[in-house]
Amino acid sequence: MYKTILVPHAGTHAGDEALKHAIFAANDASRIIILHIVEAMQYPPSFALSSSERKSLIKNIDDANEEMRKDMESKMKKLTQQCKENGIQSGVKVEIGDAAEIILDTVEKEKVDLIVMSKRRKLKGVKKLLSLGSVSRKVVENVTCPVTLIDIENI
Repeated sequence: MYKTILVPHAGTHAGDEALKHAIFAANDASRIIILHIVEAMQYPPSFALSSSERKSLIKNIDDANEEMRKDMESKMKKLTQQCKENGIQSGVKVEIGDAAEIILDTVEKEKVDLIVMSKRRKLKGVKKLLSLGSVSRKVVENVTCPVTLIDIENI
């Protein structure tokens, strides 16, 4: 039924649960994309630095961001084994930037049919029903494909 399933995965237990749900929703013609977004370390104010010091600082931050990306890519690739064991094709994308924007961009570029992701909001009662985290809210409000939100409080 679903050809391309996107699983935004933060490297957490909740992301593992979302992947399990995606595998369950998939069939042998499906492809699962495991997406991890590294939130980039921001550049600090550098107005008091010389040009060479500023360049060095920016290079060090960029190197650290890339190192985090590579580390998470190897961790996410290990998750593809679960898909393989269930006869599901899968791939990994690890990007640096704004999570919601990258998810929305991936949905469009990859022609995603279903998104399975965890949510982290810890509210009670009616507020729980009406509230989503900023990333899940932005995704739900801006896609036309189905979105399955896994509530980590109930796992």
